[in-house]
Amino acid sequence: MKIAIPAEIDPEEPRVAATPDTVKRLIGMGAEVAVEKGAGIKAGVLDQDFEGAGAKITGKDAVAGADIVLKVRRPSKAELAGYKPGAIVIAIMDPFGHEAALADMASAKVSAFAMELMPRITRAQVMDVLSSQANLAGYRAVIDAAAEYGRALPMMMTAAGTVPAARVFVMGAGVAGLQAIATARRLGAVVTATDVRPAAKEQVESLGAKFIAVEDEEFKQAETAAGYAKEMSKEYQAKQAALVADHIKKQDIVITTALIPGRPAPRLISKAMVESMKSGSVIVDLAVERGGNCEVSQPDKVAEHNGVKIVGFLNVPGRLAATSSALYAKNLLAFLDVLIKDKKPAVPWDDEIVKATLLTRDGAVVHPNFKPKGGA
Repeated sequence: MKIAIPAEIDPEEPRVAATPDTVKRLIGMGAEVAVEKGAGIKAGVLDQDFEGAGAKITGKDAVAGADIVLKVRRPSKAELAGYKPGAIVIAIMDPFGHEAALADMASAKVSAFAMELMPRITRAQVMDVLSSQANLAGYRAVIDAAAEYGRALPMMMTAAGTVPAARVFVMGAGVAGLQAIATARRLGAVVTATDVRPAAKEQVESLGAKFIAVEDEEFKQAETAAGYAKEMSKEYQAKQAALVADHIKKQDIVITTALIPGRPAPRLISKAMVESMKSGSVIVDLAVERGGNCEVSQPDKVAEHNGVKIVGFLNVPGRLAATSSALYAKNLLAFLDVLIKDKKPAVPWDDEIVKATLLTRDGAVVHPNFKPKGGA
């Protein structure tokens, strides 16, 4: 059984799908591991580190004959040309709205698995890439905000006078939002947060932040069985926007994290809200890759509007490449425990984790949410 770790071809992707620790574990599972030269450099992992763990360092042909290919990003059509038919390919596939890319993987006859479609069940928690990467994004959002904010975050009492604590407002209290709250609190800020899911209130308050929301009957029903936020009615959105508009103008830092899988990011901060904020305030938009939660966000830029900085970095987990790679590699390792038996690939096709994440197999797109109209 050969497992390949190719280098990511996207120059903006610094993460890698394995670490020396997971390479050792893969070899213990009976695999021969091939790592493309330079695959881990941007994540602080040198070729000799992989080699010391037992991997073979190769050129672009790392994937040749591989039974399993581990990646961070979905393989391109050009990359797929080097994969053998029937290979298991595991990555963050970003399938929503990319029908042509899914068709390319089907045409290459690979069994493609999307890590971000992992079901939210107890035994899949250790494989949950959305949580592992969002956790880091929430942390990094606060660090980026502090770097752009021209003042201290904690209250400081000095002989020269008292510095007031910064006010931080976190919009969206999922994994990223909760980590942002915890990080901002550790840095000494006064933190408030909002979310449309009722369960979030207790979580927010347990971290020492104040919860801000319109708590009506619609709010009490605003969570899917999978734990995601539902899209709210126009009436609720208007009431919530009015509450947020009044609150946001008093804030120094706002961090937005709201995303609904497969849909454009909900617009939470209007241009008028930005203009109501004090000069020198900072907004960090973690949803910019899906259109942004802020009306004036710009992808991969620190924009400025009316004296307010709007941070819109893409691939925020990649800004902590060493840590995010280590966590992602462990997510992959846990998933491979499901797919490998007796030191060879043995996919249990009827397993609920497999069915939830499998996109293509035997030349067809098989996931029910992404099948072409009329079937595969």
